[in-house]
Amino acid sequence: MSNDICMATEAVAPEAQTFGEAVRRYRTERGLTQEKLAQASDLTTNYVSDIERGRTMVSLNTILKLSYGLERPPVDLLADFTMSAVRRLFR
Repeated sequence: MSNDICMATEAVAPEAQTFGEAVRRYRTERGLTQEKLAQASDLTTNYVSDIERGRTMVSLNTILKLSYGLERPPVDLLADFTMSAVRRLFR
């Protein structure tokens, strides 16, 4: 089995999916394409796509770049991670 097929069948981490949904929500609110957000954030379009689909865990540096590109404070990107949500993730 090739790596491409393995990647397609990997489970998406719930925290990555939650974060990706927030990025997509704020991107579409601003009327940005993934390409425009990638340019504004100094990231690649493929990486932004992977983030939005929850296929990658992001670093603090990437959160800050996305925050800059979205013109939103970093806390907005993490707002869905309430204490109850965090508890559910790590039970």
